[in-house]
Amino acid sequence: MGFKAQLRRWVQVGGPFLGLLLVCLFFAFARDEFGDPARESIFKPGNLKIVLVQTVVVGIGALGMTLVIVSGGIDLSAGSLVAFCSVLGARLIVAGSSPVVVVFLAVAAGVGIGLLNGGAIAGFRLLPFIVTLGSMSIVRGAAKWMGKNQAISIPNDSGISAVMKVHSPETLFPLPHGVWIMLVLAAVTAVVLRQSVFGRHVVAVGSNESTARLCGVRVRSVKVAVYALAGFFFGVAGVMQLSRLTQGDPTVAVGLELDIIAAVVIGGASLSGGSGSILGAIVGALLMALLRNGTSQLGWANYVQEIIIGSVIVLAVGLDKWRQGRAK
Repeated sequence: MGFKAQLRRWVQVGGPFLGLLLVCLFFAFARDEFGDPARESIFKPGNLKIVLVQTVVVGIGALGMTLVIVSGGIDLSAGSLVAFCSVLGARLIVAGSSPVVVVFLAVAAGVGIGLLNGGAIAGFRLLPFIVTLGSMSIVRGAAKWMGKNQAISIPNDSGISAVMKVHSPETLFPLPHGVWIMLVLAAVTAVVLRQSVFGRHVVAVGSNESTARLCGVRVRSVKVAVYALAGFFFGVAGVMQLSRLTQGDPTVAVGLELDIIAAVVIGGASLSGGSGSILGAIVGALLMALLRNGTSQLGWANYVQEIIIGSVIVLAVGLDKWRQGRAK
């Protein structure tokens, strides 16, 4: 492997970690609006636990989005699907369903919507952007209809609420169950993407769909499976959102799909398809959560946070273009 190829590989793998390190270094030396060192509040064990909790919904959603982007697609319905599944879960809990039934049906709904997206994209050869843009509006409307345009609260002592409940808020451990669920799902997805035949087919479709078809890859089946898996992860993220907020709100997660896509891109995935990292996506989600939390601790206005995060996304896309240019 030549020097240029090694450098490109290092940027793809190490870029997200370098970005996270730079953010940590910035907050280590920054001072808040009162002139106090920001690290005293940002890097407290209790606050780091909050950052990890804030990472869960975007992090789990990023697992599904990584598969979609690696396959050469995009899914703009992620935020609406998270809201829909959280409202569905809240309705089921209020109706007296058990936590197991709630999780199964909420996640199954996510898989079902993902299958519809994948079927439309693969079966009718429609653009993923258009299909999921339409799905985003349809699913959001369905969530508002199901919730009657208002949030549905669930009991604090329900089994679902316990998943993201924070114990010992002043210490890092024990971590909420949702954080561990995110890490386990990430590990399993990484193995599937890198070690399984299905994962290699996903990469092949994203790299060159025509070549993959000539090599015997069932492109349509792979696309449908990818969007169904993405729906699974968005459904799980919806359950986590419900657990964290203790209510199913049809108006939440507006724009969440952009945060999820940003985490995947920051994590080293190429919007052109064919490459991406599960670990990088989780690091990207963590980086974004730390940025939001840290700038809030510094007392910066929300618009400053958005400008910073937008700049990071543009930089990540620029690095992706640079890697592609080096590859030619």
